[in-house]
Amino acid sequence: MNLKEALDSAKKFWKKFWFLLWKDDSLKGWIFSVAFMFIFVKFIFLPTLGLIAGTSLPLAIVESCSMYHKGDIFSDFTIWWEKHESKYSEFFIEKNEFENFIFKNGFNKGDILFITRADPEKLKIGDVIIFEAGKQNPLIHRVIKIREENKEKIFSSIGDNNYGQLNVEENIKQEQLVGKAVFKIAPFIGWTKLIFFEHLKPVNERGLCEEN
Repeated sequence: MNLKEALDSAKKFWKKFWFLLWKDDSLKGWIFSVAFMFIFVKFIFLPTLGLIAGTSLPLAIVESCSMYHKGDIFSDFTIWWEKHESKYSEFFIEKNEFENFIFKNGFNKGDILFITRADPEKLKIGDVIIFEAGKQNPLIHRVIKIREENKEKIFSSIGDNNYGQLNVEENIKQEQLVGKAVFKIAPFIGWTKLIFFEHLKPVNERGLCEEN
């Protein structure tokens, strides 16, 4: 096969590929498009994004209500703080300090967050981290305390909508860190995935969020 024949063959292949991907309205075309998008997202897009972000989990779907504030993006911070102040005063976190924290109005179940590498030396109180806690999925909570032990940073976190700390988040080691949440990409879009797993959760963890 000469060069011209090879180019013609490649052109025909891509023409057929493009038709199947975008223009074929048959069942075959639909299945091909879905399969291609799945492969592209899982094996190309996410790994590339993870390489850029510096973490194996560049996008995270919020799966619980532990960081929820009543009203979500329309939350009244002052009213929320009055209800939760005692929880943070234990860690010497004041209202004016919390107001400057990222996600000061929390986020909702089903939100999609963009995650970057969590540099232990640069993390600070108020940051929202993702960490392994011996559960099926990592936890996404707010840093409320940082200490040093044997020249290693140890973190403590809490969920804004939880009554107190979980045992697994009192001593978070550096190797448990998965990443740091930096902004919300899309609210509620993650429900397109969560809806298929809601029935597997305990009854009290299903459905939309309520403030504790």
